[in-house]
Amino acid sequence: MVKNAISKMDLANSLGLSISSLYYTPKRPAIDEEVKLQVESVMADHPAYGHKRIALALKLNKKRIRRIMKKFNLKPYRRKAKKWVKKADLGKPATKYHNLIETLIIDHPNQVWVTDFTYIKFHGKFIYLATVIDRFTREVVGFNLSRFHNRFLVMGAVLNALENNQPPEIIHSDQGSEYDSKDFTDLVENLKIKMSMSHKGSPWENGHQESFFGHLKGEGGDLNRFETDGELVEELYHLIYYYNHQRIHSILKMTPNQYHQNYLQNTIKSIY
Repeated sequence: MVKNAISKMDLANSLGLSISSLYYTPKRPAIDEEVKLQVESVMADHPAYGHKRIALALKLNKKRIRRIMKKFNLKPYRRKAKKWVKKADLGKPATKYHNLIETLIIDHPNQVWVTDFTYIKFHGKFIYLATVIDRFTREVVGFNLSRFHNRFLVMGAVLNALENNQPPEIIHSDQGSEYDSKDFTDLVENLKIKMSMSHKGSPWENGHQESFFGHLKGEGGDLNRFETDGELVEELYHLIYYYNHQRIHSILKMTPNQYHQNYLQNTIKSIY
């Protein structure tokens, strides 16, 4: 016995729907897939970006990006946060220099430079990287690489920064012996730069440098994948260029270089 076929019109009427709804193909899954591809494209170049910076890069709503990342389990690289434990200053200060930027309003480039160095383990040896960051623009304005951490390492970073920039008003560091050395302090003072130092055992007072080194090591991945010192140096140059010119800073909402250029343009406009 052959059952009577039910037409789509009868089916729609029995369900209380319009017949067009039976032909409807939902667009949301296709749109979500397209946004997913766009997000993955950004994450390929910026693996540490969260939903806010991806939204800025794609010029899309951050809630939408967050939903897509959650739906497709797209997670950025996360470095482990350090827990700073403040130590009480005991006795007299280890240096004559005080923290000049603790309550300072920083509102223009070359007002304050902060400097520090870190080590990179590379095929059983240490490579030391010293950097100088403009506290206002967050740009890495100078850096230096060496097999040894000493006054020449940190002086080289400052001299590199001075190649393309005017001397800052203040340069800030921790109380490391490299920065408290006579050669380094003489260099700074001869340039009429004020010397500023964090309190003993207070690395958070130079937190912008700590943050930069964390991003550099995290986003650089396993640097031992390179075979030669030359390849490592080339990668470090690339990472610093990436940080200055391509990586959206979470506070600035743009790259450090873009922030600097915007400041200069706005300054020119205010003059005229």
